[in-house]
Amino acid sequence: MSNYVHDQWIEGTGTGIVLYDPIQGTALASADATGLDLNAAYGWARQTGGPALRSMGYSARAAMLGRIVDVLQVNKEKYYDIALSNSGTVKSDSAIDIDGGIYTLSWYAKAGAKLNSQAFLTDGEAVPLARDNAFATQHIQVPIQGLALLINAFNFPSWGLWEKAAPALLSGVPIVVKPATSTALLTYEMIRDVVEAKILPPGAISLICGRPEGLLDALNGLDIVSFTGSADTAATLRSHPRIMHDGAKLNAETDSINSAILGPDADPASIQLLVREVVRELTIKSGQKCTAIRRIFVPESTYDTIAQSLALSLAKVTVGDPRKDGIRMGSLVNLAQQKAVRAGVATLEKHADILFDGRRQLTIDAPADSACFPPVLFGVRQPDEHPLVHDVEVFGPVATLIPYRDIDHAWQLARRGMGSLVASVYSEDTALLAQAAFALGDSHGRVHLVTDAVSRIHTGHGNVMPQSNHGGPGRAGGGEELGGLRALRFYHRLVAVQSAPEVLKHLAG
Repeated sequence: MSNYVHDQWIEGTGTGIVLYDPIQGTALASADATGLDLNAAYGWARQTGGPALRSMGYSARAAMLGRIVDVLQVNKEKYYDIALSNSGTVKSDSAIDIDGGIYTLSWYAKAGAKLNSQAFLTDGEAVPLARDNAFATQHIQVPIQGLALLINAFNFPSWGLWEKAAPALLSGVPIVVKPATSTALLTYEMIRDVVEAKILPPGAISLICGRPEGLLDALNGLDIVSFTGSADTAATLRSHPRIMHDGAKLNAETDSINSAILGPDADPASIQLLVREVVRELTIKSGQKCTAIRRIFVPESTYDTIAQSLALSLAKVTVGDPRKDGIRMGSLVNLAQQKAVRAGVATLEKHADILFDGRRQLTIDAPADSACFPPVLFGVRQPDEHPLVHDVEVFGPVATLIPYRDIDHAWQLARRGMGSLVASVYSEDTALLAQAAFALGDSHGRVHLVTDAVSRIHTGHGNVMPQSNHGGPGRAGGGEELGGLRALRFYHRLVAVQSAPEVLKHLAG
């Protein structure tokens, strides 16, 4: 895979990092960014891509996003083949990444078409600062004149790219894309198709594959970084001089220990909804989602019943090579990730009961040396005495069933995740569900409330929709993404303009 900088495809000068098929173990491609002049590449993006994008206006940039959607739709089957070979995902899981990314782009194309064609966005009304309104202030949102460095995780090479790129490009900000190396092939092919279609102006998009030297060193204090990945990597980014000292803005979305909570009313319909969603979240992308359910809170009286129901459902999951018929769950992204999941399971085994062990109860229909790993369900009957279940996240098909005494105890336990991306609550008690929004809102970026009435139409615990905020406080990174047009705020600077009313009126015009 080549790198795309200065509007040229440039190969690295090193040996490169090989990408493998996680099922068959075959080499697919290599990525290398050795020898790239990132100072020059970033300068080109700022000085060429930025002015070209900002000259277009919001509605014109929205139309540009729409043309990207058309290109991606035409090539969709190719992307599915890449996802299968590079990520080991079944087709329905690939769709969440590929179609989800395209849908997000399409949503921003339509939403952006309704914006004006000005160079900035107004923020509220003008406010008087002097008697008789002789002097006033107007806040505006101005697109940054730096670049946006988009650092993405391995689990969503399509959606992770476009959910950041869409609001950035719509805002008029050039992007430099750094995908996770292990699954970069899908990102590479999508960007290559868009570049060849000549949709974007020169300098609007750059792609860096592999592990370059000085990725952050080449930034300046007026650039921004949008990151998805581990909390440890986010901490490393925050400590970099460009961010810590120079003030480059960072948005971090990191993994979290998300919760699913069954309400105290716990009728059969709510139990069925909870069980179905937990099994979905354990198996979709083999549990490799930052929003996946990691802790399942249920009333003490239902613990054994739900443990049995979950075990029966998980026993029906077919794990293996997605190329084979009937396979419901594919592999982890690579052998390194499989090793990490094994280590996490070994840690939890010392502190929790195993309620379902796919390693012993399921047959994996794939080569013995593949990166497949079956679901494992843990349980702890005394959650207040087991801090590890609230602290250790296994980034794979692993979750823990936890009983609670009363609903206040459930809220308290959920908050022990110290900041999560999402919590879902299953109940027919509308007052309880409304309470959940306030009880969990300060520690979760999204609260997903499910009743039987929405059982067939709700978007799912783990699905991130462009209309809703994605992010969370504390452990989840403290960032915000999407949320409709709110996403544009990260790519703008808030400016207070103070002047005579006639000047502000001219500015608005």
